[in-house]
Amino acid sequence: MALVDRLIAYAAAAFGQPAAPDIAPEEEAPIAVVALLVHVARADGVLAAEEMERLVRLVRTQYAVSEAEARSLIARAGTFEAETRDLAGLVEGIGATDEAERARLVAMAWSVAGADGAVHEFEEALVCRLGTLFGLDEARVAKARAAAVSTIPPSA
Repeated sequence: MALVDRLIAYAAAAFGQPAAPDIAPEEEAPIAVVALLVHVARADGVLAAEEMERLVRLVRTQYAVSEAEARSLIARAGTFEAETRDLAGLVEGIGATDEAERARLVAMAWSVAGADGAVHEFEEALVCRLGTLFGLDEARVAKARAAAVSTIPPSA
């Protein structure tokens, strides 16, 4: 374990916070992306069945994994999201991406937010904030919202 990781674990333990989950470097970005989507799905206080199914379809499409692997990744990301609870930290975990990729991630977030048939005001505010953190202007966020319909894989 690197010195910085040990210091973070020590500080977390000293302040009664759970230690950061052990994530391999190559898994950090995918877990951060899925955790971000879980964060959006939970923004209205309920992770509806429709939102979970949308998450599974998006993860399967994004990472070309089986349904079981997608559900496992969502569970791990959900734990990570619950421990992190910091939108900026999740965005940072995703790493450097180009503007088109950031807009695609915002469109995925809009897709999850609307999966239950309505975008709650908390979900809307969260996705707009996400767009800001990604450095997208309002027009690009609105365009991503409109594009969200095209990112929804057909129901299985």
